[in-house]
Order: sequence, then C-alpha cells, then structure tokens
Amino acid sequence: MELFASLWMGFVVAVSPINLLYAFIGVLLGTLIGVLPGIGPVATIAMLLPVTFNLNPLAALIMLAGIYYGAQYGGSTTAILVNIPGESSSVVTCLDGYQMARQGRAGPALAVAALGSFFAGCVATLIIAVAAPPLAEVALKFGPSEYFSLMVFGLIAATVLAHGSLVKAIAMVVWGLLFGIVGTDVNSGVLRFTFDIPELSDGIGFVIVAMGMFGTTEIILNLEMKEKREIFTSKVKNLWPSKDDFKRAWPAVLRGTALGSALGILPGGGALLASFGAYTVEKKMSRHPEQFGKGAIEGVAGPESANNAGAQTSFIPMLTLGIPGNAVMALMIGALMIQGIAPGPQVMSEKPQLFWGLIASMWVGNLMLVVLNLPLIGMWVKLLTVPYRYLYPSILVFMAIGVYSLSNNPFDVLIMAVFGILGYVCAKLECEPAPMILGFILGPLMEENLRRAMLLSRGDPFVFISPSKPISLAFLLASLILLVMVGLPAIRKRREEVFVEET
Repeated sequence: MELFASLWMGFVVAVSPINLLYAFIGVLLGTLIGVLPGIGPVATIAMLLPVTFNLNPLAALIMLAGIYYGAQYGGSTTAILVNIPGESSSVVTCLDGYQMARQGRAGPALAVAALGSFFAGCVATLIIAVAAPPLAEVALKFGPSEYFSLMVFGLIAATVLAHGSLVKAIAMVVWGLLFGIVGTDVNSGVLRFTFDIPELSDGIGFVIVAMGMFGTTEIILNLEMKEKREIFTSKVKNLWPSKDDFKRAWPAVLRGTALGSALGILPGGGALLASFGAYTVEKKMSRHPEQFGKGAIEGVAGPESANNAGAQTSFIPMLTLGIPGNAVMALMIGALMIQGIAPGPQVMSEKPQLFWGLIASMWVGNLMLVVLNLPLIGMWVKLLTVPYRYLYPSILVFMAIGVYSLSNNPFDVLIMAVFGILGYVCAKLECEPAPMILGFILGPLMEENLRRAMLLSRGDPFVFISPSKPISLAFLLASLILLVMVGLPAIRKRREEVFVEET
C-alpha cells in the first residue's frame, strides 16, 4: 500500500501543468534529436545543463529524462527510413528496419518500434518503482568503504561492458579520474595539476567537459558525413501492423523488455548493450534466422523494446546509489549537483516528491511519445530532408553561449574547444568518451570516500576487505572476478563479437 501511496503522490506532482509542460518539452526534444542523426541525447543534455540552473529540480530532471528516453523513440525513425542511427542504440534497428522500408513496409516497422518502446518503457518504469525503495534502504547502510568499493565496481563494470577495446576503456577511465582531481584539494587546500593557471583552481567544470567531449566532437564528426541519403518518405503508409506482424513481434517485445530491463541496471550496460543483446537473442531463437538482415520484424521489435527498457532502468543505480551507469546518468547526477542535491539513497527519504514525481513522469512521457511518434510521423519525415550542415553552426554557437553563461568566463569556452578536439582524437582512435565521463564524475567521490574510510580506520588499508565489511569485500571481489573473466581469451572474443553488426 505504501508503494501505491507513493506512486499516487508522484502522479499528482507529475501531472501539474508546469511539470507536464517540461515533460512535453523533454520528449519533443528527445524525439527531435533522435530523428536528426548526429547529435544524440548525451550532447543535447550536456548543452541544456546551463538552462536547468533556473528551473526547479524536479522540472529539470523530468525534462532531461524525457530527452533521454525520447531519443530512443526518435532514433528508430531515422534508422528505419534513412539507414542512419539517430542514436547509438538504434544501430541494430537499421539492419532490418531499413530493409522493411525498402520493401514498402516502413509503416509497420515504425508502428512496432513505437508500440514496443511504449510497452517496454511502462514495464521498466514499474520495475524502477518496485526495485528502487528496497535498494535505497540497503544503500542507507553503506559507509565510506562500501561506497568506495561500489564505485570501483561501477567503473570496472563500465569498462568491461564498454564498446571496443578493454585497454582503451580502462585508459579513458584513468584519464577521467585524473581530470577529476584537477583543482584545489579540499582537505589540504593545495593546488593540484593547475599548471599555474588561476582559472583551474576550482577544477574543470563538468558541463564544460561534457559539452566538449560530446557536443563539439559530435559536430566535428558529423561534418565529415556525406549528405546523400536515400529517404523513404513516400512509402510511410498502412501504419497498423498486420495480424502476422503482431504474432511475430510480441514475443520479441517481451524478450527485449526483459533483457533490456536487466542490462540497464548494470553499470555501463544501458540501452546500447541491451539493443545489441536483444538482436542476438532474437536471431538465435528465430525459426527463420536467414530472414534477419532482410526485413525481419523481430529484428526491429526486440532491439527497440530492449533499448527503451535499458534506458529507463539505468535510472535505478543513479537514483538509489548515486552511481551513474552510463554517460547520460552521469549528466543527470551533474544536474542534481547543480541544484545542490547530493545524489544517493537519501534523495528518496529527503525529497520524496522529486523521486516519485520523476518516476510517474516517465509513464506520462511514454504516453506522450506514442502520440508524437505515430500520428505525427509525417512531420518527422519532413525534418529528415533538412541539410544538417546548416544546423551545426547554430548548435555550436548555442553551446558556446551556454558555457560562457556558467561563470561569464571566456576561458571556459576555450576549455570546451580543447575537450572537443581531444574528443575528436579519441573518436578517431576508437576510444569511447563515456568511461572517461564516468571516471570524471566518480573520481572526486571515490577520493573523498577513500580518505574518509582511511581516517575512520586510522590508516588501515584492510578496512575495505575486512570480514566486518562484507558489502565492501563483495564489491571488490566482484570487480576482481570481472577483470579475470574478461581477460580469458574466449570471453574477450565473445565480448568483441557482441558489438559487431551482423549482416
């Protein structure tokens, strides 16, 4: 009964006119940036962080969350019609969705993607509501040593599940940790790694790093893309899938929702790994695997359900433990910190309206997205004809203004440009920026909890693996097992195969 009472309170808060407005703005922006390939939710949320300064915390989080799960919907539109993933988790949707469009079946592909995403989003939101309270209660028993070990586990899991080379992912995490300690040491007041630059004495701003690594880098990369695309705008008709389409799609939707919900909770998992995993599962379980890559509707239904479920269950570790599972959740934690709210289990007890209002808003947002994506599909199709080269200069100007407005300091704009160049170099070297952002966010928190644990134990390093600290010991053992497992040749090979597009 307590759960229903909390959810009712959340709905009352979520359906207030101002929160409904920000939910609509969020899902509309999310769909827009999902449809327009190249920007993505991470870059968009990074650009909008300065805007959230003047909003109340709940409205800001509702809008940013709407952008994230809205992009999962919008990304399927451009993947199906243009064969370009509007969002990274929509990569596998291109394989069968685009082939369906070429066969004149773009309508059923878009409808199954939207309905599967809606179902998965609703189920994932229910899982958050049920799983989050007990997890938060457990987290309230955590001390400094438990938090430090949890963060170590989160970073290692993020590197193991990151796309590409494990060595590169670890290097990016270390890079993020190093950038995170730039500035004044809180305990001693000593300047660290500032190189006598006064502007760095307060550290490097999270918003600046996020905008540079994601926003600026994405724009530079997309300027290299060719403009010629085959768009199936005239073939979007008969949106309602046939009886046979439903028969083949609904088991894939159920499996995708289950897999995405589980993988979303893991640090580093989220929507991307969920969509790839769901496509692999559907292909292995299908009676007609030869149809995959040639227009199998299961190849759209499974991944689209999985990426939406994964996107929303990734809120669970962020809301309950204060641990970001992916780059978007790191930005959400940044938004909380900007509002003066310490992320972690105490949010549920100290600010229940914010916690339950955000969860309830996800149901409202998913309903809005079905309306935005099916009846208004013609509007999104028209947007696909806009030359992106005209959009990028205005986005870059908007980002520069946003960064400058943080502290009215032109040095911040310069730092953003530097991180944009570094991000471009990383992209060319196939180094994912997401682990670096996670390291940047968790680095200072890890250091703080490490020092606190060492002070309480009078400098005893065995406090983290002591039998009296079973939770801390369990997390460190899990981290060690993950590293050993991924070092095994067979598992390493399988890990690399998961992210290879099957054709």
